[in-house]
Amino acid sequence: MTLRDLPIIPTILVVAAAATMVALGIWQIGRAEEKGALIAAYQNALAKETPIAWPKPEGYADALYRNALVDCEKVRGFDSIGGKSARGRTGWVHIARCDHPGMGAADVTMGWSLSTEPPAWEGGEVIGRVAPYGDTVRLIPAEPVAGLDPLARPDPNDLPNNHIAYAGQWFFFALTALVIYFLALRSRTRRRGAPKV
Repeated sequence: MTLRDLPIIPTILVVAAAATMVALGIWQIGRAEEKGALIAAYQNALAKETPIAWPKPEGYADALYRNALVDCEKVRGFDSIGGKSARGRTGWVHIARCDHPGMGAADVTMGWSLSTEPPAWEGGEVIGRVAPYGDTVRLIPAEPVAGLDPLARPDPNDLPNNHIAYAGQWFFFALTALVIYFLALRSRTRRRGAPKV
């Protein structure tokens, strides 16, 4: 088979698709490096003991894993979500939705229990680590509040960094597309009685 025998449009489409997949794989490798640097920065933040003020939304990223203080002036309610204690037991994690003077709202993860009922707690000052909580952050106290059991300490290594696996998948998809196309061309050539590739 010569280059003249290649169908132009299908070949362009397959090569373009494979090139796009390779580019996505390279992008994922870059993302893996970025995520690794981010986790390292969070590890450095975890080593800093001096508490910071509770962050406003625009400062969440810089505050993650730092020690912070929340003055829960008023408890607006509780959220109880499934979670694990520091010992790995499955149960309920209780989160107080607090009014924090001058800073708006703050979520304080108080601790763990087997019960879905939130503890009787009316607020106060709590020191702990700033941890991710969906699109926002929450405080995980150094010591559990209101007689609850402790939670596991926030760990940046819990953040998923599976971008290398994604990169491998994109490279595999690109190779698979090229191999399938090559086999299809060879089959087409054989049907036409042309020499084997």
